[in-house]
Amino acid sequence: MKISDMDGIGEKLARRLAGRTSRRSMISRVGTALVAAPLFPLLPVDRMKAHAAEPAEPDTRSDFQKKAQTKDDTECNYWRYCAIDGSLCTCCGGTTSMCPPGTQPSLTSWVGTCLNPDDKRLYLIAYRDCCGTSGCGRCRCDNTEEATPAYRPSGNNEIIWCFGTSSMAYHCSTAALVGVAS
Repeated sequence: MKISDMDGIGEKLARRLAGRTSRRSMISRVGTALVAAPLFPLLPVDRMKAHAAEPAEPDTRSDFQKKAQTKDDTECNYWRYCAIDGSLCTCCGGTTSMCPPGTQPSLTSWVGTCLNPDDKRLYLIAYRDCCGTSGCGRCRCDNTEEATPAYRPSGNNEIIWCFGTSSMAYHCSTAALVGVAS
């Protein structure tokens, strides 16, 4: 079909419309549409369907945070252990914040920020090695979620932190709660 043929068809349709309607009726219809348009948002809408179509917020939690628990501190997925590396002192005669008898805490520590799944808050955790006797060897964990590279040693969990103690022999690691991080 040529362009001139399309022009002819368009002209015929425009003339037929003009012959059947008056200017007043056309202005009346346009005016009605302009007055009615702002009222459309007031019509009832099923908002449940609108909310169902919205995408859910993405889960930004890490793998450790998704599996973390608050009941058993002898398990590697205990919430405070997000950046621990070594044997858990809770399996070796100590607690999450105290070394077992016969060992002494290192003078230095590394830190991590862990999410408590019960209250959904972030906490600063100080990890200390307990030194002085041979390794416990039980409940070995290596959670590196919050570990940092060796160029920032204060956050690196791969270092034996027994500096300043009477013996460099590593026994186990604690995870003491320092406070709320945010």
